[in-house]
Amino acid sequence: MSVFVDTNVIAYAYDTADPAKQSRAIDVLEDLWARAEGIVSMQVLQELSVVLTRKFADPLAPAMARRVVAMYAIWPRDDPTPATVLAASELTERDSISFWDAMIVVSAQRVGAETLLTEDLSHGRVFDGVRIENPFAP
Repeated sequence: MSVFVDTNVIAYAYDTADPAKQSRAIDVLEDLWARAEGIVSMQVLQELSVVLTRKFADPLAPAMARRVVAMYAIWPRDDPTPATVLAASELTERDSISFWDAMIVVSAQRVGAETLLTEDLSHGRVFDGVRIENPFAP
């Protein structure tokens, strides 16, 4: 089973501000590494670089953030194309979600992921065959 992982899930593994979310994110990611089922997109890697170095109360040093991004860059990845952008625009219009969330959903669809792990969309919702799962939901 292919599992697309949004930026926030990876980022929480490195954010010490919420130990419960950090622990859960680490567990989820370790499981995906063990099963070789994780997938990301170029957008996820770009966002991750920014989040790790600028969004945390205790941000990572740039060199450490680069190591984290490089580690996840070896996962299968979707590199968005103009067609991805157009499909995301259509999804935004049809389902009233943000453009950036739509880009993630479309990337997950493009790589054949059955599941998208994120806290940014409604848990259990399905977008054209991709089921949203919030790994931090109670």
